[in-house]
Amino acid sequence: MSSRWWLLPVKLVAIAVLLAGLAVILAAVLVYPSLPDLTVLTDYRPKVPLRVYTADGALLGEFGEERRTVVKIAAVPKTMIQAILAAEDERFYEHGGVDYLGVARAALANLLKRGVREGASTITMQVARNFFLTPEKTLSRKFNEALMAFKIERNLSKDKILELYINQIYLGQRAYGFSAAAQTYFGKPLEKLTVAEMAMLAGLPKAPSRYNPVTNPARAAQRQHYVLRRMRELGYIDEATYQTALAQKLSIRHEPTVYEVKADYVAEMARQMMFERYQEAAYTNGLSVITTLRRADQEAANAAVRQGLLDYDRRHGYRGPEGHLELPDKLSNPDEQLEDLLQDVEESNGLLPAVVLAAHPKAVRVFIKGQGMAELTGDALAFVQKALSEKAAKPIVRGSLVRVAQDAKGHWQILQLPQAEAALVSLTPQDGAIHALVGGFDYFRTKFNHVVQAWRQPGSSFKPFIYSAALEKGFTPATLINDAPIALDPAVTGGKLWEPKNFDGTYGGPTRMREALVKSKNLVSIRILQAIGTRYAQDYITRFGFNPEQHPPYLTMALGAGSVTPFQMATAYAVFANGGYRVKPYYVQRVVDARGTVLAQASPVRAGENAEQVIDPRNAFIMTSMMQDVVRRGTAARAMQLKRNDLAGKTGTTNDQVDAWFCGFNRSLVAVAWIGFDQPRSLGAAETGAQAALPIWMAYMGKALKGVPEEQWTPPAGVVSVHIDPATGRRVREGGIPEWFYQENLPPEASSWGEDGTSDLVKDQIF
Repeated sequence: MSSRWWLLPVKLVAIAVLLAGLAVILAAVLVYPSLPDLTVLTDYRPKVPLRVYTADGALLGEFGEERRTVVKIAAVPKTMIQAILAAEDERFYEHGGVDYLGVARAALANLLKRGVREGASTITMQVARNFFLTPEKTLSRKFNEALMAFKIERNLSKDKILELYINQIYLGQRAYGFSAAAQTYFGKPLEKLTVAEMAMLAGLPKAPSRYNPVTNPARAAQRQHYVLRRMRELGYIDEATYQTALAQKLSIRHEPTVYEVKADYVAEMARQMMFERYQEAAYTNGLSVITTLRRADQEAANAAVRQGLLDYDRRHGYRGPEGHLELPDKLSNPDEQLEDLLQDVEESNGLLPAVVLAAHPKAVRVFIKGQGMAELTGDALAFVQKALSEKAAKPIVRGSLVRVAQDAKGHWQILQLPQAEAALVSLTPQDGAIHALVGGFDYFRTKFNHVVQAWRQPGSSFKPFIYSAALEKGFTPATLINDAPIALDPAVTGGKLWEPKNFDGTYGGPTRMREALVKSKNLVSIRILQAIGTRYAQDYITRFGFNPEQHPPYLTMALGAGSVTPFQMATAYAVFANGGYRVKPYYVQRVVDARGTVLAQASPVRAGENAEQVIDPRNAFIMTSMMQDVVRRGTAARAMQLKRNDLAGKTGTTNDQVDAWFCGFNRSLVAVAWIGFDQPRSLGAAETGAQAALPIWMAYMGKALKGVPEEQWTPPAGVVSVHIDPATGRRVREGGIPEWFYQENLPPEASSWGEDGTSDLVKDQIF
């Protein structure tokens, strides 16, 4: 046998390789022309969700199947790019679409590891797969993927390819692209991520579900450490940065629906508006809704409603644990077991679920979902002290499901989910722009928006509209009305015999109209309505935007027995605040598309310009003056704790304290607060508007008006300030001589006056 026998197998292999190569080339020549057009890449139009923002740019919510924020490559931090290259394709800027060295390295690694598969897809190949191909693992798909990668590299720059990858790749939690993932997992924009956070995100494309830091934190950490090590080996970061990143404890957001500002009710209102106009395209075309909300105002409103309801709950005591969870006698892996036990119990507006592990009157040990173990003592147990007794009807014991929250000092305390609901809405009276809107304690607990959907009785907060009607009929703030008991026939009330009473059960006899509003005298309001006529009042209130059908023409209307929404009340009170003009509230400032083109722009009417004047400016001024006294020395005097002299408003409490209101304003802002139960029942005998609703309003206005200078109302032409005899309600001239003395030439009653003739007089406005 010839000594060159071994050449034959080599020749056969070479021929086979040559034939295979020719076959590949032939296949490529045949397939390449039929590859998809690249328009989808060159004219990139990804599915971008509908986003809702405050007027000052804070994200309120987004709606769509894919969370995505498109960013230009120039806006991506260099370190983020380096982390991606280290994790996915270190030779990206060197190869032509297929990294042959990478393929050889992967093949060798798979051979040495005997079947452990290591991929060799470049970033360009991943772009091809994501845009044009299926994820199936077949030779034909891999072949087409390589050809598409060549085609992409021929037509697009490296930076453009990388930009497409950064924006398109799926990274778990419905997040597409690294910018969306940064917000989803860390609540930050890309430029504010640390090296450790960037490495965590860069590790996700390999297997988003396997390395998801929310569901698989241990695996995610392993992958992150690998990316950091590769960044160190490639010289992207130095040793000190590497060690710092390894040591950093990451704070992962477990609730991706939490946005920069909590305003879920407004976000849903905007979503409905956009869907009505654009249908399904609203969720994919990258529309942005810029609302009129202001971030600071909305945050203040959120805090005010939350605290108001928690304070109400504290006044009425702890109702007992929310439920009971069966705990095993021994916990081999406590953190994991207890997290699993609490998995289906959701957080609610900062009230976290916790399971009690041990309970004693002086100490309670709990496991808090997402937080771990905690021991509560002292003031943390004050609210639930009675429930720690063995004699309690619903005691706190091992296995009890409770709610905890941190106080201002960061200490945990046991609270409970409120059963009552509350709402707050504020707007500028000049044009109706809504600055804050809170429709309830927790949108995810009940999506019922109490600001716009809750039809409730306004109680005494409706009286200003009856008094305003009376001014038009010739009454003045000095008019005397008898504050005395009254019994009304069913034909007059639209029901049964009615014997209304003042809230405090006392009667003051002849009372000036101003004082009657200040002290919220029910009997005076009824007699005013009797005098002006129920039909007239029913028609008059339409000027403020009320529906007459919701306010039947009976005397009970004087006490707010009709139905209103907080939204309507804010609209109506704005008429007083802006000098008598009707403005239409609005919450969407503009809508823009993905390219920044304005698709819709609000054109609100403005008081004093193009808004309709619905009441006389003198009427508005005098009513405001009367409501300023309500705040300064009446039922809302508590509001003087804000140390402002430009506030006006009216408390409202319905029969049996079912609804509590405060509607108040200054020249720049109107706000309405309401509290009650969804299934109407008494809030409690002492829960008046001043007790339950006013503190919510104060907490909001105290922050919303911080730094805003006081600005008083200027009396319009035709309003004069005169001396009034408080005993008769009649005007008095200088020197204390009653006006009627000149008209009737009768001597004054000396007993009505002080020695100087003026000491018993008061000043008031008339027109």
